[in-house]
Amino acid sequence: MLHLQSESTTRWLAQVDENLDEVLIDHAHCERKAASTAMSLMNSYTENRKLCEEMARIVEEELEHYFMVLDLLEKRSIVFQRLQSGHYGRELNSLTRPQEPHRAVDRLLIASLIEARSCERFRLLAEHIRDRDEELATFYEGLFESEARHHTTYVKLAEQFASRKTVMDRLDQLSTQETAIIAKGSPLARMHS
Repeated sequence: MLHLQSESTTRWLAQVDENLDEVLIDHAHCERKAASTAMSLMNSYTENRKLCEEMARIVEEELEHYFMVLDLLEKRSIVFQRLQSGHYGRELNSLTRPQEPHRAVDRLLIASLIEARSCERFRLLAEHIRDRDEELATFYEGLFESEARHHTTYVKLAEQFASRKTVMDRLDQLSTQETAIIAKGSPLARMHS
């Protein structure tokens, strides 16, 4: 289960239809940011061997996905470029409590929710474009499993810093707030707009 409390709307699919190239470019940026987040967690909790091992695997997978998306862009003659960031990640990360171990729990759970939303959006995107772009649909289906696994990994790692009940209660709180953030939408066509 992805621990999301809402499903993406047709509004996002309309943005995909109107700005697919931009959404694909943003996806590459998301993969790079996901690798950066995992690396940051390794740096913050370097004494935690289990966390570092899991983060190293995630860094490797996210960078692999980053280059897969860059290859896809190149194949489609889409120029990779900087994009203005949307509000989603910034607002979610602003919910992080400042004191440890709450900070560790929140950082891990926020990463888990971003992975869960990506997973949900990859599935939705694959279904939405299947009839007109089988190759892209297959590409997104192929990423679904690893995103779901990353979500689960982050939740399990949070349990190293607090009890399962505390973690799940906080995940519910953060998921409620993630629902409100994603419901705002964004005029920017992004993977998490």
